[in-house]
Amino acid sequence: MKQIKSEIIKYAKMLNNKKLSALRSGNISIKYKNGFFITPSGKKYSTLKNSDIVYVGLDGIFDKNYGVPSSEWKFHQDIYLKKKEANAIVHAHSTNATAISAHKKGIPAFHYMVAMAGGKDIKCAKYATFGTRALSKNILVALKNRNACLISNHGQIAFEKNLSKAFELAEEVENISLQYITSLKLGKPKILSNKEMSKVLSKAKNYKRG
Repeated sequence: MKQIKSEIIKYAKMLNNKKLSALRSGNISIKYKNGFFITPSGKKYSTLKNSDIVYVGLDGIFDKNYGVPSSEWKFHQDIYLKKKEANAIVHAHSTNATAISAHKKGIPAFHYMVAMAGGKDIKCAKYATFGTRALSKNILVALKNRNACLISNHGQIAFEKNLSKAFELAEEVENISLQYITSLKLGKPKILSNKEMSKVLSKAKNYKRG
């Protein structure tokens, strides 16, 4: 458990250092047995200690005597319950992904790298108040057949089989978001066909395993 908590703290600080989220925004979790460890509510990531990381059961039960989990623990719980391949989750308020989400837009196949999120585009979940079950429901819709999505007027979320890969995917989403915004400044970008994206997705599966 100590190793898991230390890994969460390492990547929580990287949210700040790599400018994916400032101060205490965003959250990170790792699945463990019948629950998950998650960053706490309201604490700056630069100050985190192992004792700050909170365990939440998949039944939603946690002991407040050991801290209060991120206010958005519910969508972590629901993703772990619905996505059996998910073992780690990174949620970030990264600048470019958030900017696109503020327009309630996803990211189309302007670049083949959108396939890294698992589909032919990157969806944007409908807005709902943070920390609510309604938000979890909207995120699960946007994550259908995908490992990452934007969250309207909020940010982005990514999950993978481990925290290193989940964090890398969140970085990919932010970079793709910046590229998409930049391409729009030059006009309407060309969108790759579904046929081409099917080829890319097939190659991407092998690439991600390599």
